[in-house]
Amino acid sequence: MPSRLSNWLIAPGAVAAFVGICFLPAALGEHTDSNLLGLGAAIFGMGALLMAVGYYLKAQGLQSNAGIIVPVRSAQEKAARGGCELCHKEMPVVLCKVHQLHLCAKCLAQHYDFRACVYVPSTRRVEGKSGKSVAAKAR
Repeated sequence: MPSRLSNWLIAPGAVAAFVGICFLPAALGEHTDSNLLGLGAAIFGMGALLMAVGYYLKAQGLQSNAGIIVPVRSAQEKAARGGCELCHKEMPVVLCKVHQLHLCAKCLAQHYDFRACVYVPSTRRVEGKSGKSVAAKAR
């Protein structure tokens, strides 16, 4: 609904701004009339205001539709290395650079948003802790 309303505000605002600009030659011509200049400026200002309100409503409508849900991860989940950071089951395929999430193909389908996210191939390997690294941390 807001996008339809915003279109109905932007178009008449552009027309009104154009009509306001059309008053300039009559106001600044050979026989100047300051009343025409003021009227043209007022009409142009109202048109610009209508366009601004239309663009504002369009932006608010887009912002409310961008419901990207990023799960909150606990410290224990962050410490786990390896698989997908959402399902923790499969090997990650891509990295979402915006949210810093390694995602498998199944979770990518749920997370995919071409307007907000940037994806690069994931270089993370599924790793288990080796005996040497566990022994080194124990000391």
